[in-house]
Amino acid sequence: MVKDAGSARGPEDLRILPMGDRAILVEIDSLDSAIALHARLEASRPGGVVDLVPAARTVLVRVDPAAYSLAAARAWVMSTTADAASARPVDPDAVELQVVYDGADLAETAELLGLSADELVRRHTSAEWTVAFTGFAPGFGYLVSPDWTFDVPRLPSPRTRVPRGAVGLAGRFSGAYPRETPGGWRLIGTTGAALFDPDAPRPALLAPGTRVRFRPATGRETATARPDSGQTPQSRRPDEVSRQEAPGVRIVEPGLLATLQDLGRPGFASLGVAPSGALDRGSARTANRLVGNPETEAVIEATMGGLRVVAARDLWFAVTGAWGPIRLSGHEVDPYEAHEWPAGAELHLDWFEHGARGYLAVRGGFGGAPVLGSRSTDVLAGIGPPPLRADDEISVGTEPSSPIPVAEAVPWGAPHDDEIEVQLAPGPRADWFAASASAALFEQVWTVTDAADRVGMRLDGPALARARDDELPSEGMVPGALQVPPSGRPTILLADGPVTGGYPVIAVATDAALDLLAQARPGTRLRFRHARAT
Repeated sequence: MVKDAGSARGPEDLRILPMGDRAILVEIDSLDSAIALHARLEASRPGGVVDLVPAARTVLVRVDPAAYSLAAARAWVMSTTADAASARPVDPDAVELQVVYDGADLAETAELLGLSADELVRRHTSAEWTVAFTGFAPGFGYLVSPDWTFDVPRLPSPRTRVPRGAVGLAGRFSGAYPRETPGGWRLIGTTGAALFDPDAPRPALLAPGTRVRFRPATGRETATARPDSGQTPQSRRPDEVSRQEAPGVRIVEPGLLATLQDLGRPGFASLGVAPSGALDRGSARTANRLVGNPETEAVIEATMGGLRVVAARDLWFAVTGAWGPIRLSGHEVDPYEAHEWPAGAELHLDWFEHGARGYLAVRGGFGGAPVLGSRSTDVLAGIGPPPLRADDEISVGTEPSSPIPVAEAVPWGAPHDDEIEVQLAPGPRADWFAASASAALFEQVWTVTDAADRVGMRLDGPALARARDDELPSEGMVPGALQVPPSGRPTILLADGPVTGGYPVIAVATDAALDLLAQARPGTRLRFRHARAT
């Protein structure tokens, strides 16, 4: 079996399950109890707790181990859970959503429930709803109500496109889509509310614990005011106004994929927002250090190479991470060194021979307006700047006052991408798998498939046999989680992966292993090893 730090059982029939080396999963007996538990934990949240992510029957607690240990987190949860079932979230800022009940599935759904369409609308609008948790997409709230007694089946075949603002029903939940996306909920109406606005003081209109009432509207009368927000969706918080920046570079060719990344936007998982950020954080930090930047500055992450960039003014640059030819005006230069980059010169990161992701830093850092405190691109949720394209121009910030440091005396080399050893910490659902699955996980060699990107990487190898076949309610996820779908072959979630999921997690790659996985490319072999208990 996967070595497990063990689960702790507390009051309220509560279990504390391991979720890697930076998180725990607190499991309780029901959705109502999970809502109450999240509210209680949020009210007493200590520093060092990065995320509290409620879900159907769990609350994920993610910590910064430099500020708060997992042992301290377990003790905090145990001390906070007394009478959790009696606690209820209190949100004085109740939201009213104006809805035009014109959904494509309204009549059919009413018939399934034995109601007329008018009666379904009446029941929906007379109920008082609460956001239990978010997931699926940033700002997508799963709403529950004691007044809503129906269990609505999802569509047999999900739609490939659900429009922004669609209001739907699924199971015992209601919800509204913040952006256009595929989906299998039954659509009963439309709202024009700004459900997710990363520039607003309250980015998610329907955050966990929010009370919601649906109100019928007609025509275009679908706008909904945001509580505590005197800003329009286009306005920006004062602390996110761009710093002083100047023209920097122009993209000639982005290669397979090039994005702006910094160290990400942790702390917003409860709103459905992934941490994102550079996949190989060590390489991104090193690139910044080489040109004298703070480690938090934005860099360009180039996947598999092929990036061509022209400087608009004299710059300094460094390239780290994946290994391949680097040419400045046709002349090869070394990685892991700071180089002058004259205005008008073209820098070419050729196709990488080893590793998957290279990092280009310039002195002063790449610019752009932060979104939720980060300049990182989230390719799944569409948050932050879009992936770079030919002719995109990127600003560069003011050079730091500190000089370019002396080159670090470290024997840099190509990433090992033929075979990588990955340390695994216990996952919360190891007991959902047969003993043979745990043996196979650590004894077999796994191969990264072509289905690998910033969201996650699918692995090829033996199917991991399940000991339980029942459906797992949605629960919080972390980067590095090994989710096992019905096929039995795991997918490792990465920085842009979903913040909740419904496949059992057998184990979790350690935080240190994530940088190694960032350099794995299709065909790379992975061997899993047990992480040392901390």
